[in-house]
Amino acid sequence: MTIRVLVVDDQSMVRAGFRLLLADEADIEVVAEAGNGLEAVTYAARFHPDVILMDIRMPELDGLEATRRILSTDTTARVLILTTFDLDDYVFEALRAGASGFVLKDDPPEQLLAAVRTVAAGEALLSPAVTKRVIRHFASVHRQPPPPGVSELTARELEVFSLITRGLSNAEIGQQLFISDTTVKTHVTRLLQKLGLRDRAQAIVLAYQAGLFDES
Repeated sequence: MTIRVLVVDDQSMVRAGFRLLLADEADIEVVAEAGNGLEAVTYAARFHPDVILMDIRMPELDGLEATRRILSTDTTARVLILTTFDLDDYVFEALRAGASGFVLKDDPPEQLLAAVRTVAAGEALLSPAVTKRVIRHFASVHRQPPPPGVSELTARELEVFSLITRGLSNAEIGQQLFISDTTVKTHVTRLLQKLGLRDRAQAIVLAYQAGLFDES
């Protein structure tokens, strides 16, 4: 299945670079480009991309508000934030708005391609160059009590939740808990449903905001 991508950046040369990179991939198609957040919202509604590569700082409407607007009407789209800063409070706000992760613009090409495929598959990611300390820092500024759904999680789901916040993949979680990948996926799906979350990125943000696994 072809991954439909919308590239959003206010610099035309950056957009051209991403288009050239993505065009060489047989499983990826760039369906449109947008130069600001308003265009991004319009094109997302028109072309229904699977993944939106979203610049964070743009004129007219920034990537944060564009992400909110797009995801408020499209529950299937996945937003991958592009940034040049690894310590950017807008990144955290974008994750809170529903973005599935972010990468740095100077990440290696193969890393960006992997990010697009990962997000398209329904997973979430953070660039290796952007460590969890960024989320921990900004989440501590936005402390919130745990949502009611946390009390509905089973002991195993809490174990899986804790490992998700440490950045482990399904395979790594399975190895840690001695369970299959399929079983891990089932636990992840159930805990996201109970908490009313889109994906792992929102789960990680919620965990840090509520201080669920501070001891880890």
